[in-house]
Amino acid sequence: MGKKQTVAVIDGMGGNIGHQIVSQLRTELAETVEILAFGTNSAATANMMRARANRGATGENAIRVSIGQADIILAPVASVIPNSYLGELTPGMADAIASSRAMKILLPMGQFQISFVGVSRQPLPHLMEEALVQVKQLLGISGEVKSDV
Repeated sequence: MGKKQTVAVIDGMGGNIGHQIVSQLRTELAETVEILAFGTNSAATANMMRARANRGATGENAIRVSIGQADIILAPVASVIPNSYLGELTPGMADAIASSRAMKILLPMGQFQISFVGVSRQPLPHLMEEALVQVKQLLGISGEVKSDV
């Protein structure tokens, strides 16, 4: 059996969205993937670790050094916007994430002074369901999303 696929989850502030993402990945994929939690601060990382990420790291250097381990990145779109999360996400973090060779699945959650054309506003549970379907497709896993997102 080959190496487990690795999904990186990135979040900032209190890490509540990242916590929900990690929880849903665990519900859907159990232990079939390795989940890396990258927080812009220690509170965000700790919150994602409580949701059962395999490993976690905090800050710009951790993201720059370790994001290359990810096969898939699942995060709010803010993770590729410099100075988002009220300035917590540095330009270096945004560059490392956006430049990663990993497939990126970005949740189009509103950002101050940014509007998304062609994307309807949906609540987080609906966005999560769509994201999980995409992750499963990328991993070659069939079946519907079984969680109650």
